Amino acid sequence: MALISLGCPKNLVDSEKMLGLLAEGGLVPTADEGDADAIVVNTCGFLAASKDESLAEIRRAAAAKADGRCRRLIVAGCLVQRHRAALLDWCPDIDAIIGVFDRDRILEAVRGGEQRDQPLTGPQPVYSSIAATAALAARHRGIEAAGYFESDRARLRLTPRHYAYLRVSEGCNQNCAFCTIPSIRGKMRSKPLDAIVAELHELTADGAFEINLIGQDTTSYGEDLGIEGGLVTLLATLDGAARQAGGAWLRLMYAYPSCFTDDMIDALADLPSVVKYVDMPLQHINDAVLDRMRRGTSRQQIERLLKRLRDRVPGIALRTTFISGFPGETDAQHGELVDFVRETGFDAMGVFPYSPEPNTPAGSMHQQGMAVPEDRVGERIEELMLTQQEVVFDRNHRLADQGANFDVLIDAGSPATEADEADEAPNYTPNYVGRTYQQAPQVDSVCHVSSRAPRSPGELLPCRIIAADNYDLVAVPREEEREGVSLPVVG
Repeated sequence: MALISLGCPKNLVDSEKMLGLLAEGGLVPTADEGDADAIVVNTCGFLAASKDESLAEIRRAAAAKADGRCRRLIVAGCLVQRHRAALLDWCPDIDAIIGVFDRDRILEAVRGGEQRDQPLTGPQPVYSSIAATAALAARHRGIEAAGYFESDRARLRLTPRHYAYLRVSEGCNQNCAFCTIPSIRGKMRSKPLDAIVAELHELTADGAFEINLIGQDTTSYGEDLGIEGGLVTLLATLDGAARQAGGAWLRLMYAYPSCFTDDMIDALADLPSVVKYVDMPLQHINDAVLDRMRRGTSRQQIERLLKRLRDRVPGIALRTTFISGFPGETDAQHGELVDFVRETGFDAMGVFPYSPEPNTPAGSMHQQGMAVPEDRVGERIEELMLTQQEVVFDRNHRLADQGANFDVLIDAGSPATEADEADEAPNYTPNYVGRTYQQAPQVDSVCHVSSRAPRSPGELLPCRIIAADNYDLVAVPREEEREGVSLPVVG
């Protein structure tokens, strides 16, 4: 059995849990699809591009089935939840479909069965289980617990052993004008504190040092369960659990700007296991665009929040994302965003083209004559990314010139890279790749480490930055410098 996981880290956790359930059921996972009797595609359906990618993978798996290389094709995840009625029209060769609230039934789907929880129009797969909401899924199982009732424990992880994702909540209550998450994943459901702590202990016992806290909106954690202090209580509890387990990095992802309080800032500043990093998608900075996006915030509020974060948490790394080409975005509004990026100096930034999604308020705006031409959106994205490139390259050069010191978490061996020629720094030959606390896995840049001594994934290595390689950093271990070790230098 092989599993193809698409989309975000939240979806990856679902994939890992399904793999764990399949392994518990006696099925042997394989990384080689050519050896698989069954292929599971855990899809993303968030945007039109995500849908296209998911359908391409489904059709590729269907071709393997048609060639006799596998016997069953199972499709799970967001695309199923969002487009359940059309999925079998798009690919009639699917044998089973599983919604986002039904992953506990993946073993039945792979083995085959006759259950159909929800009628579908058109052709029927052998097996389908698609609860419309989490509440209905809980009712079907006789569960009355509030919040997030599905367990994420006993996963078969797809990440390297030394880092993992820990989901603290599912769903979202924000209702941004462009977003389909509430219609797919439903209202926000927080995971109980004791369940999160138990999962953290399981992950650290399995070798994870870096724990990335995820959810559609982590800042609203606990509101649905009435947990006093919400996210602050969660961070303090996990900080204690992490220190009890011998130490860990706790990294906060997917924070929502309108919900970020001073108490949360204090928690980032004061809790030793919580790294000084926050991922906070801002989406835009112009007030009119933010209003149309239904973000519940303003430029003034965002600027005040960023200032408080930097004043209270020295050295904090700020990561964000923006949407370019939102319906009605003018050249002047885009220019305001470019200036904001240049002036603010984010440590990491992503920009996505606006995607018109059916049944969203922004999708209606797009259809009603407010669309920004695609070529104009492309030009705007390029300008934003080039602006961010200047910010990051300048910052990296300063770190190299200062010989800044960071602990680097080793991820793996590194292909050889050369320092940026504009640096005029010696060209080292790094043989390991890792990350500082300022760099989250998969989405941020990396730190290349040149070390004479052998290093292992998961090792936390004190290093000095000696060069910049575009977005990446180049470092050497401080212990080797102190010992006078001759480092491998090229040129």
